[in-house]
Amino acid sequence: MTPTNNKKFKLKDLPSLIVATYKAWDASNPWRLSAVVAYYSVLSLPGLLIIIINIVGAVWGQEIVQGQLTNEISSALGSDAAASIETMMSETLNKDKNLIATVIGFATLLFGATGAFYQLKLSLNEIWNVKANPDASWWKLVTDRARSFAFILVIGFLLLISFMLTAGIAALNDYIRKMLPNILLYVAYFLDFIVSIGIITILFALMFRYLPDIKIKWKTVWKGALITAVLFVIGKSLLGYYFGEANPGSTYGAASTIVLILLWVSYSCLILFFGAQFTYIYAKKYGILIEPSDVAQNNHSKTPN
Repeated sequence: MTPTNNKKFKLKDLPSLIVATYKAWDASNPWRLSAVVAYYSVLSLPGLLIIIINIVGAVWGQEIVQGQLTNEISSALGSDAAASIETMMSETLNKDKNLIATVIGFATLLFGATGAFYQLKLSLNEIWNVKANPDASWWKLVTDRARSFAFILVIGFLLLISFMLTAGIAALNDYIRKMLPNILLYVAYFLDFIVSIGIITILFALMFRYLPDIKIKWKTVWKGALITAVLFVIGKSLLGYYFGEANPGSTYGAASTIVLILLWVSYSCLILFFGAQFTYIYAKKYGILIEPSDVAQNNHSKTPN
């Protein structure tokens, strides 16, 4: 895609951008893409959680981090699913293993943990009409996995920052509750919301910038990432309410935790792909260059969005 105009974004353009984004998003078959990522996320979950617990736990403490993650999972999927995932984490963290089992287990966790990000990369490539160059060497697969692992490290770092800021805001809430008018308590809640939006925006911006095989400018990435973050936070609240009230996994018995994870990741990916599609449509409308990276090419088999 090459630059075609010098138009600048105006707020009145937003409705038409949203409509164009929805049409392109729906045409890209996001349900299939999100289902693929959700499947690999189930396989990646043990490794992803364990690596994050070890990374953040080195600073914050493993038990504290595991407790925080369990609380987050409980708010998103319910207490039963959180308890099942906590048991899984405890079993995986079991230190009563010999050296060979530990090395093999870590390698398996590492490969599994990068699987979801690798599939997410392929989905973003499809949304942005690029594909890996078939002549690319095996080294690209290695670098793709390494890049996926780098995102796990980024998530760990952002979680550490999030935990620290959340702890600070919680302490501020306690002080305000005791010493100051109630109105300021809402200010603290608003700050917590802004912090969440900010951290998630950074994560999505890094995903849009570095996961897919494209070259794209930061100024384009930030707009799409912010839109995605706002939609994601709203969607997270709605999904938590839906899972709490409807309990869609109740009919699946022992498999309910797996079903809930699949549903949550799938719905979350729908939001993520909408934000990625918005970024693409925004760039296309305002003539901002998005081109394949050196190891990719345009996907001419697809009709451009």
